[in-house]
Amino acid sequence: MPEIGEKAPDFTLPDGNGTEITLSQLQGKPVVLYFYPKDDTSGCTKQAVGFTEAEAEFEAAGAKVLGVSKDTVAKHAKFAAKHGLSVTLLSDAESDVCETYGVWQQKQMYGKTYFGIVRTTFLIDGEGVIRQVWNKVKVPGHVEEVLEAVKAL
Repeated sequence: MPEIGEKAPDFTLPDGNGTEITLSQLQGKPVVLYFYPKDDTSGCTKQAVGFTEAEAEFEAAGAKVLGVSKDTVAKHAKFAAKHGLSVTLLSDAESDVCETYGVWQQKQMYGKTYFGIVRTTFLIDGEGVIRQVWNKVKVPGHVEEVLEAVKAL
């Protein structure tokens, strides 16, 4: 997992419309990069809705919010339409970016072991350097905490 003070690994992924987004092309403004397990599940929906509701505040602070999961472009589009999401959702169907960022990990639920995305958020400054990392994120209060960190940059 990249650490605070390190350059954020660059990547290019498609959004819910199929448009390619490259992290390094967003330099000059902070980026909130959040990884979440799956579209249309309760925690992931609450998180995406929270970031959408606060999107204007993030933009006012100069930041771009990007959500990443392994869901397909089509699933992202359906998820966004169903919940009125405006935040950018990126498809990492091959999990390359998830692995690069160290969020594709072994998990356990109901006694079963499997691999999945551990909910994690990275705050990347305008120079492309990681300034803060939230591991194993709990959704309640997270968006507000990230917004405060963006404003403090």
